[in-house]
Amino acid sequence: MVTDETPAAETMWLTLPDVAALLGETPGRVSRMIDDRAFVAVRRDGVRVVPSAFFLGDRAIPSLRGTIILMQDAGFEDEEIVDWLFVSHPELGNAPIASLRAGRKAEVRRIAQALA
Repeated sequence: MVTDETPAAETMWLTLPDVAALLGETPGRVSRMIDDRAFVAVRRDGVRVVPSAFFLGDRAIPSLRGTIILMQDAGFEDEEIVDWLFVSHPELGNAPIASLRAGRKAEVRRIAQALA
């Protein structure tokens, strides 16, 4: 695990082997999941890591993929996506990642679409 000073600093950062162990997958499969945008990885201290908040138990938040794709289509880079997901938004009353974890994907995507 890696520490960080971005808006997502409060979350734990999982290395790709950590994610593989959490999901019961191989590291290669985790890399393909990143390529498929199930979640994003960013570099911290030269290591690719994923915020632990992207997972509910042993699976990625189901609505995360569509939100990531929407933001990517709007021109956001992976670092910017992670930062945006962890910054509190007045329209939501919390950070988008908290809303996604609570099953409020429509609200999050409405706000994300407005950024495009």
